Amino acid sequence: MSYIVDFKNVSTVGLESSPVVEALAGLRANEARYFMNKYKHEFTVVPASESQETLDYVNRILKEERDIEFAAKPLETSRFQVENIKMAYVFYEDGLSINVMYTVDDPKPKRAVGFKLSEGMDIPKELEGKFKFARQKSKLAGTIRGSYFVIKGEY
Repeated sequence: MSYIVDFKNVSTVGLESSPVVEALAGLRANEARYFMNKYKHEFTVVPASESQETLDYVNRILKEERDIEFAAKPLETSRFQVENIKMAYVFYEDGLSINVMYTVDDPKPKRAVGFKLSEGMDIPKELEGKFKFARQKSKLAGTIRGSYFVIKGEY
């Protein structure tokens, strides 16, 4: 069942098993606020158990581009297109959020994978020493640490 993320009244629905549930809910709400403010798009998530196609897509890019496979349990996903940008998100139980941004019909395509770590979580062992994380303050999510890499292949 899909769930529209409310960034005004942050809810932990779907994320209850996370040890950093409040921070992860804030991170998810932060993404929802961004897409509503920039694109007037309602950020909707579905349980990972109902979105194998999105998980396969994100996992394939991670594996083929950087040989990364996460041990953490995926809780929710989101997949949509705003303007000419295809987006895919996976929210993991440990507090990690991954997004894949993939522009279409663009002479200079922007394609990247972003990692965001919820406040209170450690850097996943799969990312340790491979990425530098910048800090960002958020009213909804506290301190978010983020990093990314550019996608070189076609997906």
